[in-house]
Amino acid sequence: YLMQHAPGCDIARATGVELEMELAYAGLQGLCAPFLDHLERLPGPQRDALGTAFGLRDGDAPDRFIVGLAALSLLSDIAEAGPLVCIVDDAQWLDAASAQTMTFVARRLGAESIGLVFAVREPSDERQFDGLPELVVGGLDDRAALELLGTVVAGPLDERVRDRFVAETGGNPLALLELPRRRRTLPELAGGFGLSDSVALSGRIEQSFTERLAPLPPPTRLLLLIAAAEPVGDPVLVWRAAAKLGIGPDAAAPAAGVGLVDFGAQVRFGHPLVRSAVKAAATPEERQSVHRALAEVTDAEADPDRRAWHLAHATAGLDEEVAAELERSAGRARARGGLAAGAAFHERAVELTPDPERRAQRALLAAKAKHRAGANQAALRLLAVAQVGPLDELDQARAQLLHAQVTFAMTRGRDAPPLLLEVARRLEPLDPTLARGTYLEAFAAALSADHLVHGGDAREVAAAVLAADWEPSTSACGRLLYGLARLSQDGYVAGAPALKLALRAFRDEPLSEEDELRWLWLGARVARALADDEAWDELTARHLDVARRTGAFSSLPVALTDRVLVELFFGRFGVAMSLAAESDAVVDATGGDLTLRTSIVLANWRGRDAEALALIETHRQEVVRRGEGLWLVANEWGSAIRYNALGRYEAALAAAERAAEDARGLGRRSCCWRR
Repeated sequence: YLMQHAPGCDIARATGVELEMELAYAGLQGLCAPFLDHLERLPGPQRDALGTAFGLRDGDAPDRFIVGLAALSLLSDIAEAGPLVCIVDDAQWLDAASAQTMTFVARRLGAESIGLVFAVREPSDERQFDGLPELVVGGLDDRAALELLGTVVAGPLDERVRDRFVAETGGNPLALLELPRRRRTLPELAGGFGLSDSVALSGRIEQSFTERLAPLPPPTRLLLLIAAAEPVGDPVLVWRAAAKLGIGPDAAAPAAGVGLVDFGAQVRFGHPLVRSAVKAAATPEERQSVHRALAEVTDAEADPDRRAWHLAHATAGLDEEVAAELERSAGRARARGGLAAGAAFHERAVELTPDPERRAQRALLAAKAKHRAGANQAALRLLAVAQVGPLDELDQARAQLLHAQVTFAMTRGRDAPPLLLEVARRLEPLDPTLARGTYLEAFAAALSADHLVHGGDAREVAAAVLAADWEPSTSACGRLLYGLARLSQDGYVAGAPALKLALRAFRDEPLSEEDELRWLWLGARVARALADDEAWDELTARHLDVARRTGAFSSLPVALTDRVLVELFFGRFGVAMSLAAESDAVVDATGGDLTLRTSIVLANWRGRDAEALALIETHRQEVVRRGEGLWLVANEWGSAIRYNALGRYEAALAAAERAAEDARGLGRRSCCWRR
């Protein structure tokens, strides 16, 4: 409809595809593909970032902020010649990097002659489009629904069946048009037609498409399967794969004739559920043969990742060669699209690996990648695969460490500290460097559990660290570990000098990406406890940047929450509110178990007493159950701020005293250093 009512405008289109949700920037590339000849007109950093994202040049994973600016610049350049309308269908199936970039562009359109329209199918839990102008398309009212139903049902129809049709479809036009086609005679309709409550509407509609596929000739159905498995809709690839399977051009006519698909400049299905129905109706052997043909016609040099993905789906059993290719592709996918893209390739490589030892090692690697990408349940499943395989002593300890890390990421409570302390002791003779890092994580977990910790508290961790038989470390992480140990055992006078040296090292020394993700947040909290505002600002900003840039969804909620507090202290309330909304969306999107804090923090700082109290009470029982003591301390501190601002000074003093009484270590200092 929009295309038909946009005369004089250039049109750019993209469609989200479920099969491509793991391939970073696939949707954005589809939108920008017609304009890539304008890429050289962009500023150098933007040109390089977008070129790397699209696989046109080698490079590290591009900064997503620069990719967003590049996409905005590219589309603005096109719009200089005339108005541009960008249409994104099925945006709920966009890969995360494309959705984030397109939303970034949409929110920054001002004087440019650009319209950007997303279509999202309901129901959807996606929230990345929140805040954009929205038009909700609901069902038809009863009168219009009955009128539409009358156009597809010939002859009289029992009124009870008719009314149930309308009620069960909720006025969904596609359901009203498609479902009656499944019942070709009036006795079937009048004889008590009903839709099972246990089947989703989309499933019933998909079944109607499946029934329409059945009469088609086998070559036509196989051609449709090729088109369904080729997510971009590239007609050249589709027809090349069809030729591999002996399918000629005449196979398209029967499907096009009944409106299921359009084989034009881009292969388009009449509805996304046609694609699902086509795949569901095919046998496993047919799906494998189609993916094999697509792999054979996909250029191994230009698009090695998609070729590897097709090869993986073409493989029925175990295949080391394909698994190795997936493992190589994982590195490229991660460089282009972040942690989640690489983790998907690692996971599939595990499924295809025949050798038990290598399978266990790959499962451990995939589990770590899934954890860093924020998919902790998937990480636990892969970790179970690794632990049943043959692992040497060091890999067994690494598996134990990953289990403890996932526990900490999912709970932030009392369960993680003793697990981390145990594995740190185990690692001391095996890998002292890894042991130091694990002790540091044990400190972080103990500080998070705070006064609710049961075993593995900060003093116990400190005693183990100071008793360890290893050479002193001058690295940023080593200094931080030593400083925390001295602070926990001997107090601030003893620990502060080492912690100050650690902060200087964090700011001056180059850190690996992994170390930045693991430790910048803890360094930032040390900076806050030492009242070093400059370091606090810098380290929280760096942590947020690396978490966003790499797609580390396990770290991103923590980075966002910490940064919200910095922005509030600096008086940038609008920025803080935006970051808080992003934090909540990330937790929801990743299925995180963390209790949301940013909404409570904002309520405290805005003086919304009833709202803050209601939010705290809603989550308090769950927090106590998990043992996340620092959450309770932070809320008492936040309540002190709220009461003080409202002029309720006695209540503010009481809340501050409760926070100081409960808090331990850094928690105590963080609660008390601001006046």
